[in-house]
Amino acid sequence: MQVIHVILSGGVGSRLWPVSRKSMPKQYIPMFGDKSLFQLTAERSKPFTDKILVVGNKDNYLLSRADMFRAGTEDFIEITEAAPRNTAAAIAFAAFAVQPDDILLVTPSDHIITNEEAYANALSEAIVLASKGYLVTFGITPTKPETGYGYIECDGNNVLSFREKPDQSTAQSFLDHGNFLWNSGMFCFQAGVYLEELNKFEPEILETALNCWEGRQDGLLPQTETMLIPSKSIDYAVMERSEKIKVVKTSFGWSDLGSFESVWEHWEGQGENHRFIKNNCVVGSTKHVEFLGVDNLILVETNDAILVLAKTSSQDVKKIYERLEREKPELVN
Repeated sequence: MQVIHVILSGGVGSRLWPVSRKSMPKQYIPMFGDKSLFQLTAERSKPFTDKILVVGNKDNYLLSRADMFRAGTEDFIEITEAAPRNTAAAIAFAAFAVQPDDILLVTPSDHIITNEEAYANALSEAIVLASKGYLVTFGITPTKPETGYGYIECDGNNVLSFREKPDQSTAQSFLDHGNFLWNSGMFCFQAGVYLEELNKFEPEILETALNCWEGRQDGLLPQTETMLIPSKSIDYAVMERSEKIKVVKTSFGWSDLGSFESVWEHWEGQGENHRFIKNNCVVGSTKHVEFLGVDNLILVETNDAILVLAKTSSQDVKKIYERLEREKPELVN
């Protein structure tokens, strides 16, 4: 039995437009010293795992490969999707590539974690549970009534329910109850157990994914067979339906850095005061910037676009991205 770190790297990071683009998604941008989120992800779990497996797509696999080399890892498994078909299928491909009793530690490539000791403890607990046949998810102790994350209602390691991203009042009620955790999108389980549960609840995903896997060439999955796979997340396909779910509760300084508000909070927590002018934040600009009579604003500048937003509107940047994708695709590519 081996512990395999599966890195999912197919996201675009549309809420971080204009910094994040299709040609350079947020996980590859060196925003943390000279390192990217992908590189930090690859480095973080090396002490606890035997091998790394990267599931990416044909548009970003060269970026992933370059960051793996920067992370000092040249021996890894690479699976390249012809098109993204969501996480249920992506994780199935990873499970096909290893032995049934191997434990998969599945993480996105674009999250930040600051407490390495708490992370190590959470991994140890999850691996023990996974070795007993459970599908483990990681729940983060919430620090505020966040509306951008899903929640897990729990009793110890037992999952009582999964909840969608809430509105502000519902998020506050979750905090008040005290037994709700942020859903981190990180998982740990044996490859064979995951495939059994996927077959139980979504046999069509398993069948079409396996057919696609069998047609791969040098790790590249075929386009035609890929498009036949139903697109469904692991949460909807398996985690919210299985009776083998456990949650590991942790506080390891986690953020998915999925919005400019979360980037603001991370920089603030790290004491990066040079990012702020009064109570406003500047991202990407090398110009001298002044703010007058306003606060809680974020100014984002790239060589071809400027975005000014209220900190509280960070989740809505995706709507701008989607509109530009239709009207001015050159600004999102």
